[in-house]
Amino acid sequence: MNRVLEVLICIVAGVLALPFFLLACLVVARTLGRPLFFTQPRAGLHGRTFLLHKLRSMSDARDAEGALLPDADRQTAATALLRRLRLDEVPQLLLILKGDMALVGPRPLLPETIEAFAAAGQTRCSVRPGLTGWSQVSGNTALSNDEKLQLDLWYVAHRSLGLDIQILIETIGVALGGERRRHDRINQAARWLAAEGHPTLQESPA
Repeated sequence: MNRVLEVLICIVAGVLALPFFLLACLVVARTLGRPLFFTQPRAGLHGRTFLLHKLRSMSDARDAEGALLPDADRQTAATALLRRLRLDEVPQLLLILKGDMALVGPRPLLPETIEAFAAAGQTRCSVRPGLTGWSQVSGNTALSNDEKLQLDLWYVAHRSLGLDIQILIETIGVALGGERRRHDRINQAARWLAAEGHPTLQESPA
């Protein structure tokens, strides 16, 4: 996507989202308390580390052994809705303006996760990480990590302005209608990776 177009979309989206984001901040303050924001280092373009910021949507509740409870047990009904509507991601619009992220691309992951992907991680980081991406509109939380990686690699090889616009439009649909696995896209990515002889094809999606 042309950088000028990306910045314009980002500014318009930020202005439209601002009232809802401020309301979301109040919800988090009332239900989870402080801090309002979650910050964590993530791998960006070419593996360069940057700090990702998002509105906190989960508590730090832990079990008797001190391990964090599953995500679903650390959310409230209100913060789960905020996540579904992607209001927790609004602060990342500033990272897009800064150039650390893009509107569309593979979601930013922990540096150690990217390192574990080896060559596939380098390919995945050949583009800026995105606010939304092909995996997020193809199943997202209903996908395995291997399926997400395959979809992300397919996107990197096939990205275009048309595909980015499609992903942005579908992101709105997912926020309003919920996530569903796109078996056609999962299988398409697996077939493409197999044809390319990519090592991640060893675990093909169902």
